[in-house]
Amino acid sequence: MSISTSGGEQRRPSVVSTGKKPPAGGKPAEGGKGAGAKSAGAGARVPAGRTGGAGGGKKPQQRRPVTPVRVSQGRSWGSIGLFVAVGVIAAGIIGYGAYAVIQNGRSWEDKAAAIDGITNYRESDPSAVNPMPGKQSHEAGPLTYAINPPVGSSHNNAWQNCMGDVYDAPIANEHAVHSLEHGAVWVTYRSDLPAEQVEQLAGKVRGNEFMLMSPVEGLDRPISLQAWGYQLKLDSADDGRIDEFITALRQNASMEPGAACSGGITATGTTPRDNVPGDQPMPPAGG
Repeated sequence: MSISTSGGEQRRPSVVSTGKKPPAGGKPAEGGKGAGAKSAGAGARVPAGRTGGAGGGKKPQQRRPVTPVRVSQGRSWGSIGLFVAVGVIAAGIIGYGAYAVIQNGRSWEDKAAAIDGITNYRESDPSAVNPMPGKQSHEAGPLTYAINPPVGSSHNNAWQNCMGDVYDAPIANEHAVHSLEHGAVWVTYRSDLPAEQVEQLAGKVRGNEFMLMSPVEGLDRPISLQAWGYQLKLDSADDGRIDEFITALRQNASMEPGAACSGGITATGTTPRDNVPGDQPMPPAGG
């Protein structure tokens, strides 16, 4: 039915636009019911990520995946301890190697000088080591020495056998000094040294060339070590300086490099043997 106006023109009913285009064929949009449908601007919910109505606006943005936070389980002290231990061992090996290189690079004189308590008579009292002017180095009969036990000076033509010999009674200084000239180390001890310490000393001498051992009367210390021009006095066979003295000076302190320790006097007694009948023959002169 048409409505007539004063102008005689026919008016069309007013239509409220929802901003949606009707689908093709004149059917109402899905979800809408004609004019009664609610518009997006009238309180309808808009899905997240959209700014306009259906079919309009920007595409929803995808969020970047969140990297999970790793929760610390604490330090691995076992691994740390292992690394520290390996480091300490490595440092020790390197340190010992450097020490060995330095030690091997030192002269025997320097090694001897480093021994605490050693006396170097070659420097402090040369007259106790070298024969007095006008005297021969080889002399027969008893001789007097300023140092007890002696560390050098004139001596008998025969040397005391020093092939690791352990004498259980005193020997003649005159023969022992000749052994020192050949490069031997003479280990001496006082008669009151405990038997176990005597045996401990003997264990360092037996079977070792250029070594001999005997008791000596009148020592002011329990133990005394001699090499040509050197002396070290000690109180105990446990003292580590004994090995240091032997290592530094055995053969090195020789005044006759290459001279033998075999073929010498093996008899004990403080009187020198000048080819006494029944004793071993004397070595040739100059030995």
